[in-house]
Amino acid sequence: MAAKYGFHPESLLEYAEAAEYYLYKATPPVAEGFIEVIESAIADVVANPTRWAVVDEPEIRRYVIKRYPYIVYYRWESQTDSVTIYAVMHCSREPGYWRHRLPGSTAPE
Repeated sequence: MAAKYGFHPESLLEYAEAAEYYLYKATPPVAEGFIEVIESAIADVVANPTRWAVVDEPEIRRYVIKRYPYIVYYRWESQTDSVTIYAVMHCSREPGYWRHRLPGSTAPE
């Protein structure tokens, strides 16, 4: 059985903004392809959340998207069998910009 999942609000916003970018700056088929690969990545993660290695604390895992320059950062909570997606990050962004989204972190200055 697949894990439940949810987005941090800021990660959902960046996902939507990226899809919108591809829709208006590229073409609708490119935007559709982007959405398909992100949704496929999410399906892979919730089907087998421990498949990807922990790359950061606290238990943050990384799924690298192959057709687009994006990475999905997430954490699986074994106690609740749920995945939280903390970032849908374009690879040109500063690494770790999203870390303030983690529980217990403070907002960026």
